[in-house]
Amino acid sequence: MASEDIAKLAETLAKTQVAGGQLSFKGKSLKLNTAEDAKDVIKEIEDFDGLEALRLEGNTVGVEAAKVIAKALEKKSELKRCHWSDMFTGRLRSEIPPALISLGEGLITAGAQLVELDLSDNAFGPDGVRGFEALLKSSACFTLHELKLNNCGMGIGGGKILAAALTECHRKSSAQGKPLALKVFVAGRNRLENDGATALAEAFGIIGTLEEVHMPQNGINHPGVTALAQAFAINPLLRVINLNDNTFTEKGAVAMAKTLKSLRQVEVINFGDCLVRSKGAVAIADAVRGGLPKLKELNLSFCEIKRDAALAVAEAVADKAELEKLDLNGNTLGEEGCEQLQEVLDGFSMATVLASLSDDEGEDEDEEEEEEEEEEEGEDEEEEEEDEEEEEEEEEEEEEPQQQEQGEESPTPSRKIPDPTSGTDTSDPEKVVSAFLKVSSVFKDEASVRTAVQEAVDALMKKAFSSSSFNSNAFLTRLLIHMGLLKSEDKIKAIANLYGPLMALNHMVQQDYFPKALAPLLLAFVTKPNGALESCSFARHNLLQTLYKV
Repeated sequence: MASEDIAKLAETLAKTQVAGGQLSFKGKSLKLNTAEDAKDVIKEIEDFDGLEALRLEGNTVGVEAAKVIAKALEKKSELKRCHWSDMFTGRLRSEIPPALISLGEGLITAGAQLVELDLSDNAFGPDGVRGFEALLKSSACFTLHELKLNNCGMGIGGGKILAAALTECHRKSSAQGKPLALKVFVAGRNRLENDGATALAEAFGIIGTLEEVHMPQNGINHPGVTALAQAFAINPLLRVINLNDNTFTEKGAVAMAKTLKSLRQVEVINFGDCLVRSKGAVAIADAVRGGLPKLKELNLSFCEIKRDAALAVAEAVADKAELEKLDLNGNTLGEEGCEQLQEVLDGFSMATVLASLSDDEGEDEDEEEEEEEEEEEGEDEEEEEEDEEEEEEEEEEEEEPQQQEQGEESPTPSRKIPDPTSGTDTSDPEKVVSAFLKVSSVFKDEASVRTAVQEAVDALMKKAFSSSSFNSNAFLTRLLIHMGLLKSEDKIKAIANLYGPLMALNHMVQQDYFPKALAPLLLAFVTKPNGALESCSFARHNLLQTLYKV
């Protein structure tokens, strides 16, 4: 490094911001390639007593420099906030993972307890997620409240890696009695698409403590939106939902509206540029009308919403005393529709909350156009869904209880389920597994059916577990194999629908007859990412929450 460069670096460091436990090199444009380049930065870090926040944004850190900075961080156990966005400018993508690994190892060695990690605007791609995967799974992130990964190009692969790491962090932290309580998640502009969003939704459902979710511009369509909606429903503290510039269509909007009805803390909804369309807007209006007492901002701009649907939205906010902004710009209201919208809000003394309508697209005279477009774009997906449903029905028929094979009807709310202990050798784990799956496969959320299934499960499992000759571990192993959660050399076809078995397990593990020593093994397999569990996020979440308490 030339002497004039060193002098410039020294001058920059002299202006470094130091306040409230924070050491900031933000926006200094430092080029830290080698250990020598980072020497003065390291000294600043080492000399800072009680370091709680380190800002490295707007600089560029190489692999060698990252290693020595990490070494300096090994003694900073009080570090809580890492503001590390935009710190790899001009670096090869291959340089970023090893740099992140080194920095993560420094934090882990220090025994730091992070509450905020910001790696936004670092274009590291899927491989970059591997760079901080170990950090996320470590005790350094058990206390994490805010995770910001905006504009990182993670893609579907990175999204899946991230979801698995968050799930593992929750599992490990829960084992220590303090489950991960993530509050803020930011991952806009990452090309997550449906598969990445669905994987993250699964993690969100397990975590259950989110207050803000920002995932704009990710190419997410209605399957991913629906998965997120289901996860949001079991995050009751949600205040901010930002899914701007994804593609809901009616299906996604209806799923999200259903979730919004159950949430009471939501303050900000940003579904702008999400192709909600009129039917979706009406569904969301219905959700707003029936709840969301703390709503402050609703953005449905540029969503191809027509006049009547927009008016329904306006009427729905009549009692929202805290509403500050309603954005319906860029839709197809027409001049008359815009005036009517203003009049409706005037009638509620809420005219000031309406955002500009300057980009209104004008009234769409073709009332059938929206329906035709949705039918065309949904046709192929519906055919695929029908094929999948037919396959599932065939598989479920093979798994139906024996009494149905003999021509008897499936249990109805008014019928009792036959005693599964009758004719079942409860000393044989394989036969008990078979009986358990037959009984649980008919589980329904109707109270009488649910009770009947639970009583049958209790009769079967209480008898089995109380037998001295019954191998409980073998039972659980065989059950996991039949559920498709554990691989086996035997060619066993996993059951198609895990909802009933998961709900039955959730009941069983709470009973006195259940051996508590089996809980950790069951928890380990239900926590692992698995395609068979993706469609049963609600049942899976319930079981996980129960297992953490056992």
